[in-house]
Amino acid sequence: MTLENEQKRPVRHNARDPSGHRFWIVLAVFFVFALVLLWEEHEAHILGALPWLILLACPLMHLFMHGGHGHGSGKGGHDDDA
Repeated sequence: MTLENEQKRPVRHNARDPSGHRFWIVLAVFFVFALVLLWEEHEAHILGALPWLILLACPLMHLFMHGGHGHGSGKGGHDDDA
């Protein structure tokens, strides 16, 4: 084969290629189906734990989201202006 013949060939996509759209659509449908089944089976447990999860979120957000304030570094705290 010559180089010209190789360049004119149509590109075929492999059906098992995970970057194809079909794969992601099937995966999304599977996850939606799984979430619906989990919700139907565990709705009472999830809704019963919801107030506790909200209370648990407060200290976790405080721990993980205050990283940019410079706590403990000794640079420019609230009392350093005086």
